[in-house]
Amino acid sequence: MEFKKNQLIEVNIDDIGNEGEGIGHVDGYALFIKDAVVGDKVLARIIKTKKNYGFARVEEIIEPSSHRVEPKCSVARQCGGCTLQHLSYEKQLEYKFNKVKNCLQRIGGIQGIEDKMEPIYGMDEPFYYRNKAQFPVGYDKDGKLVTGFYAGRSHNIIDCKNCAIQHKVNEEILTKVLGYMEKHHVTAYDEKKHQGLVRHIVTRVGFVTGEIMVCLVVNGHKKDIPKLDELVTSLREIQGMTSIVINSNLEKTNRILGNEIQEVYGNPYIYDYIGNVKYQIGPLSFFQVNPVQTKVLYEKALEYAQLTGEETVWDLYCGIGTISLFLAQKAKKVYGVEIVKEAIDDARINADMNDMKNVEFFVGKAEQVLPREYEKHGVYADVIVVDPPRKGCDGTLLETMVKMEPKRIVYVSCDPATLARDVKILGDEGYGVDKIAVVDQFSHSGHVESVVLMSRVDK
Repeated sequence: MEFKKNQLIEVNIDDIGNEGEGIGHVDGYALFIKDAVVGDKVLARIIKTKKNYGFARVEEIIEPSSHRVEPKCSVARQCGGCTLQHLSYEKQLEYKFNKVKNCLQRIGGIQGIEDKMEPIYGMDEPFYYRNKAQFPVGYDKDGKLVTGFYAGRSHNIIDCKNCAIQHKVNEEILTKVLGYMEKHHVTAYDEKKHQGLVRHIVTRVGFVTGEIMVCLVVNGHKKDIPKLDELVTSLREIQGMTSIVINSNLEKTNRILGNEIQEVYGNPYIYDYIGNVKYQIGPLSFFQVNPVQTKVLYEKALEYAQLTGEETVWDLYCGIGTISLFLAQKAKKVYGVEIVKEAIDDARINADMNDMKNVEFFVGKAEQVLPREYEKHGVYADVIVVDPPRKGCDGTLLETMVKMEPKRIVYVSCDPATLARDVKILGDEGYGVDKIAVVDQFSHSGHVESVVLMSRVDK
């Protein structure tokens, strides 16, 4: 059977794809169908065809799956943020567990994987968990001010002030900012014309401290914002409002934040805790967006590191030192490495703030810093912790890690495929997998975090 664009076809959904999309098969031809769920029977419209597979969208659900649920958010389907909100949470967890398991089995070549995997760590409350939000501001087709999120693969704003995965306080913040803009005829930014003032409303919330930051990203400067004191007075009515700043972004770019920050109210940062460790968070700081599950993730990494107080630990891709400081609670010495200088500046501030003297940070690429320190200065590691970006670890870095012969490697990953690739490389060099934990860090999306403990196998 030949398949064509715009063709309507009935299909039973029998699998889930890498981004959480449903997969159905017709005469051996695979169709990837967004918003479809395993067990659904759907009428789908083909939107793109390849030789052995194609992409389609749901036109009608003929028979819904027993795993299909009503999304909490009314715009979940249009918005690009939650790709799995229509799937029961229990089934989401099963999908993520299997995603990690299958990658480690197929790509990583791990035998007897069931005995090594802990049950997945899901959330008690898988909604309202995000501590950071970036809301673009614009106009709808009727010229009304709107804010929300971009629709998937577009820059069309879906009007949404009460996102089901963001902290609930955002709705009040957005209502106040838009109300102020309407009252004083403050314009929203038009990225095609590169005109208008307000580009984004960025918020950060300390889940433990209750502190709130509002950062207004503008195509201009603080002096260009009329009656700013009125907006500040209004926002200060919100309990926990700690920091209000203006971020200037004058460039014609998709990048949300510019580099210039002007203080308006309070300090240009807030504080929050993960476990017993305190962190300072500014508008530009990288900080894990789900603090509840980050604590679970870091506690698992700390447990896997098996520290007694005598170990030297390297934390590679350390960001603002979140994992480094967690490890420093039980290690003799921790070295953190991160390429972003501003992140290391934050890491040093956080170390001082927590009075942790046993941490040292390096700015640079992990694949350059580690070989340099190992070969020139003879540093060693009892334990190496890595938390790389999606692309995984650099090959040179993996070679140096193996040369240093740490007793244990703790690999924290946001991408099961590159995790499995690197685990296979380390496995071929004498490191066996002992334990695997999967953590649901991004409920209602296809993304998943995991932690793998590898130990050197004595030859």
